[in-house]
Order: sequence, then structure tokens, then C-alpha cells
Amino acid sequence: SYSVFYKYQPIGLVRKYFGEKIGLYFAWLGLYTQMLIPASLVGVIVFLYGCATVDDNIPSMEICHPRNNITMCPLCDRACSYWKLKEACGTARASHLFDNPATVFFSIFMALWAAMFMEHWKRRQMRLNYEWDLTGFEEEEVSALQLESCIPLLFTEKEKLTCRDRLPAYMTNVVMMLLMIGVTFAIVFGVILYRISTKTALHMSNNPTTRSNVRLTVKTTAAIINLVVILILDEVYGAVARWLTVLEVPKTDKSFEERLIFKTFILKFVNAFTPIIYIAFFRGRLVGRPGSYLYVFESYRMEECAHGGCLMELCIQLSITMLGKQLIQNNLFEIGIPKLKKLIRYIKSKRRSFQEEEREKKLQRYETDHFLEPFAGLTPEYMEMIIQFGFVTLFVASFPLAPLFALLNNIIEIRLDAKKFVAELRRPVAARAKDIGIWYNLLRAVAKVAVIINAFVISFTSDFIPRLVYQYMYSPDGSMHGFVNHTLSYFNVSNFQDGKEPMDPQHQVEMCRYKDYREPPWSNTPYVISKEFWAVLAARLAFVIVFQNVVMLMSDIVDWLIPDIPKDISLQIHKEKILMVELFMKEEQGKIQFIDSMIPCGGKEKRNNHAPIARSRSIPHTHSHTHANNF
Repeated sequence: SYSVFYKYQPIGLVRKYFGEKIGLYFAWLGLYTQMLIPASLVGVIVFLYGCATVDDNIPSMEICHPRNNITMCPLCDRACSYWKLKEACGTARASHLFDNPATVFFSIFMALWAAMFMEHWKRRQMRLNYEWDLTGFEEEEVSALQLESCIPLLFTEKEKLTCRDRLPAYMTNVVMMLLMIGVTFAIVFGVILYRISTKTALHMSNNPTTRSNVRLTVKTTAAIINLVVILILDEVYGAVARWLTVLEVPKTDKSFEERLIFKTFILKFVNAFTPIIYIAFFRGRLVGRPGSYLYVFESYRMEECAHGGCLMELCIQLSITMLGKQLIQNNLFEIGIPKLKKLIRYIKSKRRSFQEEEREKKLQRYETDHFLEPFAGLTPEYMEMIIQFGFVTLFVASFPLAPLFALLNNIIEIRLDAKKFVAELRRPVAARAKDIGIWYNLLRAVAKVAVIINAFVISFTSDFIPRLVYQYMYSPDGSMHGFVNHTLSYFNVSNFQDGKEPMDPQHQVEMCRYKDYREPPWSNTPYVISKEFWAVLAARLAFVIVFQNVVMLMSDIVDWLIPDIPKDISLQIHKEKILMVELFMKEEQGKIQFIDSMIPCGGKEKRNNHAPIARSRSIPHTHSHTHANNF
């Protein structure tokens, strides 16, 4: 119910009805949603700080100044003409909303937030283990051959498979995984070609409105294409991962589940984040310069970033992908697909098995429940949350509103999951578990990788480091005045390659500017990378090293300061151990007194000479084992 969104979930009732395994999932999801509240508040504050300081940002003020008459080089060959830098005023102002000093603080905060979330969950999990009597629970290893009926009978007849038997399956797994990852890269490359060709075609349009909105049109449509491809490939990769896991013939159910989760996670993670990683770290860096651009297939010129950098385009791609996956895949599919399958199953059973007189009868409850979708495990539920955790932590430096959107989604997600488990799925067989398994290790891995990726996003994708270098090394007065001119290089238009110059230049231009650190055409070494480039590169690498080590050290300190077991639970377990030892001692004393009372006086002397050895080896051991089972 949304009217009681502020209350905690009835985890105890969930555990009683569905079992500990599903109870732990809802407990983890509830804690994750609760921890997103402070992250969302800080993210909103960072975004509002960018909105409040956008009018005071000197670089964007220089770009938007009416007297700014800087002529930029064409964005594409032949079809594009020269353009004025002040035309990028809107992009520069929007980039400041996400590219400001507060995003560095937010990246550090989110790294510590992830560490605190991990520690908080360990403490919550330990408390649930104690309350649900799982502290001494050991999972039974169930054979996976009993659970996967699609495994060939050839394998089920063998008691043990040798390495030679498993080698073809392992080789198939490696080849197929590499092939699927290659398919993802190929699709991303296809979207790159779409952007390049579409941008050139729109620049050739006669409509001035179309030409003025080329960048926004290309960015948005490319992001939507990426989203559609990601949604389709997610379903394909899920089926491929299960097929590959079946080929391996794992020995136990736990091994089968862990291998399936690992393969699915790798494929879906690469599928979701490859377009984002390309925009963040590769786009705009493999371009070349005017007069010597880099081409694909000798005709497609590699695309450049806007003057404000690729951070704004990264934000657009990240927001569309994240919101699209949450709204379409996590919410609509979660309820719509089970309802559709239920309807199809009901129609088929009506046509196949019911007679006319039986159709009029009221169905029993178990017959109605049979039309529900079978329970397929918790892997899809955890997977969508782990991918969302990646969106929240990996590129949070470029999109501080990601925790807020994740929080809003999870408020709905918990209720959709509850409705699905109660009303849309057959009741699953209750299963015991003391933790969330391999998912915790995946969360820790994502949190560690997030520190490195955010360091590179701040250092290489944003202009944070170039601004610092200019302010403290090259600025004459220690301010940001002149930063825009400092980042632009000169190009003599007479040095264009034949057939690459603009067809219909709107201005008579001798020199145009482009964003790079290169020597001017009148120097002794024209168009060679300047010393400013190496200074900025050294500062960027130094920032990555310092940021990564400092943040990881702070995360380790948080891990060390917060104990894994709550103090009250630790004391209670210690007291129970003491009571158990005292109970053992009392039981042993009572056993000895009983034996003494049963032996005649004439035999006591004989018992005292011989019985201690037998008693010390047999009676306490047997009784302790029996009492331990009863306890």
C-alpha cells in the first residue's frame, strides 16, 4: 500500500509465508531503498548548487557573451560550415549543472555511502540470522541434475564427469561469451555510424530549425536506439546464459545458480554500460585535428564532443537508459508479462481440457492458482537491482540525480514485487538461506569499480582538472578569465585536405578554432601537441591515483570501524554459549550421579579403577552429541 510508504516491511510475515530466502531479498531491497534517501538528498543539493552557480560560472559567461566572435571549425566535412562559439551557450550552461566542483565531493560521498551500505547490510543480515535461528544453518547441497530436466540423459547416467568430459562445454562457454560481448560492441559501433551519418544528413537540410537542433536530435535518438537494443539483448543474453550453464552440468544447485548469475551479470553489465563507457572515455578522443581527421571506412569522420565536453551527452545517455530500463523493463514487464502468460495459459486450458458442463462449474482455488506464472527464482529481481546499483554508483559524477530516480523506482518496485509474489506467481517452495549469496560479492565488486570509474570521469570526461591547471598555472590573475580561449587552438583553413573544406562557407575565414592543446600554424612546429597538453595529462593521472587511493582508504576505514555483528547480538550469542556449557556440565554431573547410584557399593572400587577411561571417551561424547541436536 502506498499510503503507508513510511512504515517498515513486515519481514517476519514475509519469511513465514515465503521462506527465509525470499524474506532476505525483501529485507535487502528495503534496506537498499532506505539507504538511497540520504544519497538522494545530497544529490539534489549538488544539482541545486549547479543551478544556483550557473550564472556565476566564468567559462560559460565567456561563451555566452554577445561580443564573443570566435569562429569554430566545421563539425563535419563538406556539409557543415563554420560556426560561432556563442551558439554553444545553452550546452555550456547545461554542462555546468553536472560539471561543477560539488560533483567531486558527491563522488567521494557516494563511495563512502556504498561502503556504509555494505556494512549496514551485513549487520542487518546477522540480526535476521539470529532472529530466524539461522546462525548454525548449513545449506544442503542439492544436485542440479534433479532441477534441470533439459540436461541430456547421457550426463545424468554418469556419477562423475572428468575434465575431458567438461572441456567441450567450457570451450563453448568461452567462445559464446566472447561472441555475445562482440555483438554488443558491434551494435555500439553501428550506433556510432548512425550518429555520424545522421548528423551529416541533418546539416545538409534546408530547414534552419533542423540545422540548429542537430546535436540534440542526434543525441536523443541515438540514446533511444541504445535503450531499445539493451532491452532486447537483455532477454537474449538471459536465455543464452542459462543454456551455457546447463552445458556445464554443475554438480549442485548452488553451483548452478552461482554460475548462471555470474554469466548473466557479465553479459547484462556489458550490454548496459558499453554505450555509456564509450561516451565517457572514448568519444572525442579519437578524432584527430582539422586537416588530419581520423576516418572510419575512409568516409565516416569520428564524432567530436560539444564544446562543453562529453559530460552532458553522458548525462543524457545515462538518464534515458536508466529511466527506460526502470519504467519499461522493471515495472511494465514485471506485471504485464505474468498477466499475459496467465491469460494465454487459461485460454489454452479452456480449449484443451474443459468440457461444456465443467466450464460452468466454479474452479477450486488450486485450479485457479495453476493458471498463475511459475516461480522462476530471484535471479531477475536481484539482477535488475544490481544493474541499478551500477547506475547509481559507477557514473554518479556525471548524473547526481541518479540516486533520486532509483529511490522513486524502488518505492514502486517493492510494491510491484509484493503484488507479483502474492497475486501473479504460484507460491514458491519455501527455501532456507542465511545470506544473499554471490550477490553480495557482486555488490562489493561494483562498489570498488565505481571508485576507479568516477576518478576517470572527473579527470578525463569533465573539465575539472583543466580548469584547476589553468587557474593555478596559466591564469595571469588566478581567476578563470581567459580559460575558454586557452583551451582553443588555431587552424589555418588553407591547410584543409582537398574535398574536405565546407562547400558553401557562410563566412570568409582565414583562421578557425578547435578544442585541443596544439601549437598554432605560425609556430616552428605547427599543429604539434603543446606543453599545456602534457601538463593537463600529468595532472589528470595524478588526480586519478590520489582520488582512487584516498577514497578506497576511507572506505576501508569505514569497513574497519563498523563491526559486522551488532553488539547486542554478539552479547546474546555469547550468553547462550555460556548457558550451553553450563547445561552440558549439569547434564554430565547428573549422568555421573545416576551411574554411581546404579552401581553397588562392592563394585564402586572396581568402577573407580576402570570406568573413568570408558566414561571419558564414550559417555560425554555421546551425550554431548545428543544434547547438541536437541538444542
